[in-house]
Amino acid sequence: MKTLIVGAKGQLGRGLQATAPADAVLTCVDVDELDITQPDAVRDFVAQEKPDLVLNAAAYTAVDKAEQEEELALAINGTATGTLAQAARDVGARFVHVSTDFVFDGLSGVPYAPDAPTGPLSAYGRTKLAGERLAGPDALIVRTAWVYAPTGGNFVRTMLRLMAERPEVRVVADQIGTPTYAPGLAAALWTMAANGVRGIHHYTDSGAASWYDFAVAIQEEGLAAGLLTQEARIVPIPTSAYPTPATRPHYSVLDKASTFDALGGPTPHWRANLRVMMQEIKAQG
Repeated sequence: MKTLIVGAKGQLGRGLQATAPADAVLTCVDVDELDITQPDAVRDFVAQEKPDLVLNAAAYTAVDKAEQEEELALAINGTATGTLAQAARDVGARFVHVSTDFVFDGLSGVPYAPDAPTGPLSAYGRTKLAGERLAGPDALIVRTAWVYAPTGGNFVRTMLRLMAERPEVRVVADQIGTPTYAPGLAAALWTMAANGVRGIHHYTDSGAASWYDFAVAIQEEGLAAGLLTQEARIVPIPTSAYPTPATRPHYSVLDKASTFDALGGPTPHWRANLRVMMQEIKAQG
């Protein structure tokens, strides 16, 4: 299966390469090889490669910066998604696009189903929702949340660094979601694509947590793995005590029932995958 991975140098892009099936013939590009905001370049590249599958892991993910750069964020998260999707259709390839929990308003008291009404609170959320709509009804669109990996910039690695440097870390306790281990998400995308799944689905690890809960678990697992040598005091704070340019949803747990059906079972609990990541970091030295 000839596969084009777009956004290959990001957390998910690296995960897609690491979990690729044995029969996958990969072409992996990032912005330095293909600027997806250039429609002619995208069409020409995809027409030349003629992939069977296009996996779009590219995104503008600077959530706060997007408040000042919504036009750029829309060009990457929205317009370019439509260009990639059409280029894939032109060569008969399946198209897989990754979206976000930020398309929701965070006011629900129960996990958001794939067909739940959207209502993004931020420029980032608006541009990602635009990308979903431009991907088209024949695409596989997978919304995820709180993604982290052993490499790259993410909450887990930031917390490990701060906990090693500071006696106290303050963490928001009133935003609820679910952490997602990037390699697990990547493996699920491969499986769903191979099974011909289409439409909008949700993928995160199982369970739910606040950022504070997540930070506490990071410290506990970091100490157990020997990545931390002493405890920092973790202080729960409200969102109001940590103002940001972009408004985050207070509750963004995703209903994954359709995904569990497609994968043949539930995803691992987020705490179990956090432990896996700690061992990965430890193995890397």
